[in-house]
Amino acid sequence: MVETEKGRFTLPAEPEGALTSREDLPEYLAALSEGEAPVYRDDAAALPPLEKQEVWAAGVTYFRSRTARMEESKAASGSSFYDLVYNAERPELFFKAAPWRVVGSGGTVRIRRDARWSVPEPELVLLISPKGRILGYTAGNDMSSRDIEGENPLYLPQAKVYDGSCALGPSIVVHAQPIAPGTRIDIEIRRGAATEFTGSTSVSEMKRDFRTLVDYLYRETSFPNGCLLFTGTGVVPPDGFTLEPGDEILVTVGLAGTLRNTVG
Repeated sequence: MVETEKGRFTLPAEPEGALTSREDLPEYLAALSEGEAPVYRDDAAALPPLEKQEVWAAGVTYFRSRTARMEESKAASGSSFYDLVYNAERPELFFKAAPWRVVGSGGTVRIRRDARWSVPEPELVLLISPKGRILGYTAGNDMSSRDIEGENPLYLPQAKVYDGSCALGPSIVVHAQPIAPGTRIDIEIRRGAATEFTGSTSVSEMKRDFRTLVDYLYRETSFPNGCLLFTGTGVVPPDGFTLEPGDEILVTVGLAGTLRNTVG
């Protein structure tokens, strides 16, 4: 489904993986919108906005993330690692999810059974073509077990890569122009009728730029289906907060809409 100024409409049938990996996706969608009045199927399924892409993530791209991860790893004497990577030329990049592990808006995210301190991380997520062109962005929730990563930075894959740890949606904003620095990233966490936490930041607060992150990711790794890249979080709940089953997480990024998930 595509939404333009004319309304919402469904696209012509494409082979699986062929649409969101198009190098000319912004121009292709713009050309379609110049045609006949759009038609929208009410029965169109709301799925995560990806096809065959791997999902990767960048870390410590905001000062707030650097500070939070230094605090969580003090006991393991690993706090200096995050200060070093924040100031280094080379960014932190890691694999986050295979496409079948991604949860869409309205789905259920999870906290690990062996974790004591779990938080959501609201992020702007780039849609990138096979050749490294930034095609657009969506909203993402990078679920994280802070106590596991804090115990030892080498435990990051266990803290961040597990079933129900990655949510994307509800839509992708596709355009040929660079993403505006003022694009906001907001989060709200609800527990029953109460709001437990709210926070916001903007792309302008990032230490690194999107192009640099993509260039490093694609430097020695090929993505024949393209890729989605979490670009880091600038909003972290306070140290005394941890998620509980039943919590509702709302992540809003720019014009991509609000990603809504319940903790299972």
